[in-house]
Amino acid sequence: MEPRPHLFGLLPEEIAAHLRAAGVEVRDDEARRILAHRLPPRGRRAPSRPVGRRLLAEVAARFDDAALEIVDRAEDPEDRFVKYLFRSPDGALSEAVRIPLEKADSFSVCLSSQVGCAMKCAFCATGRLGLARHLEPWEMVDAFRQVRDEAPGRVTGAVFQGQGEPFHNYDAVIRAARILSHPCGGRVRGDAITISTVGIVPRIRQYAAEGHRYRLIVSMTSAIEGKRASLLPVAAKWSLAELAEALREYAAANPRLTTVAWVLLGGVNDGPEEAEALHRLLGDLRLRINLIDVNDPRPGGYRRSTDAERKGFVNALQVLKAPVVRRYSGGFRRHAACGMLAATRWEGAGGEAEIDALADEAKHMSRPRPSSPPAGGPPGFGD
Repeated sequence: MEPRPHLFGLLPEEIAAHLRAAGVEVRDDEARRILAHRLPPRGRRAPSRPVGRRLLAEVAARFDDAALEIVDRAEDPEDRFVKYLFRSPDGALSEAVRIPLEKADSFSVCLSSQVGCAMKCAFCATGRLGLARHLEPWEMVDAFRQVRDEAPGRVTGAVFQGQGEPFHNYDAVIRAARILSHPCGGRVRGDAITISTVGIVPRIRQYAAEGHRYRLIVSMTSAIEGKRASLLPVAAKWSLAELAEALREYAAANPRLTTVAWVLLGGVNDGPEEAEALHRLLGDLRLRINLIDVNDPRPGGYRRSTDAERKGFVNALQVLKAPVVRRYSGGFRRHAACGMLAATRWEGAGGEAEIDALADEAKHMSRPRPSSPPAGGPPGFGD
């Protein structure tokens, strides 16, 4: 018997199509009510019966609606970040984080896309876990639902920047984002959903070509070829020139600023040479730079930049004429950084073959000739 599709992994039109293929009569508005009933807005009680009893019985028979189990919560009393550890029906463990926003009583949810991660980033706890499997769309959606329903205020955004590399699980992440932004799903504005990638070039190009309205963040961390590959091993699959070319394609298709994330590693990537290299690489793009303090509690691990180092780096970045935002890295005191809860529970492995296949795919994709930077430096800035 084939497994039943999960309701949280389908859009209303797909719920309707599945039922009709089984000979069940269902109207489009009924399919919308079925999903809305299972994902009601926080604080709003779902009706006990969104559709007729007969149709409800068909839905119960033909769709799965299992929920993730909350195994653990860790709240940082100082910054109010809350890390959740979830267990899927097959026993796999994944994480999500409730992030307080500047606006009072507003939150975002940081979602994982994989159980573990294959990227092996040198400073990341999740990278040391290895990869067990990809998360299904319904698991990401249900993690969002459960975190949202426990929040002491409104959840207005979602970011795929937890465990795993979202573009390594591209189709599932895009589907989850579509469900979260659907009026009958998570009801999150599309431009309040962010997807992060460590730089999977073929998927950045695909994302640009498909014209998604979700925000994109690309983890750069170094603009010096050898150093970046030592910190982000996947960077050895695609050169910085290839990554820059993909980002130009994205920028040409998207009016927003191109956001670059930079995990600050004290004494490693916070010097003026990095700012100069980034300017040479992407100085023709309209950038926003997010600086993130490293969370690495291991003895002898990477340290956070000092205030003087951080200030010096920010000053050096002014050559880019780009907004620089320091993103708070929360949950450090209570193991609420990505991977820290799960690291005590399991270890995974593998995933490299898929990355090699993606790298091979990139070699066979036709590329437009990259445009030259405009004379006189980058264009004007602003959203």
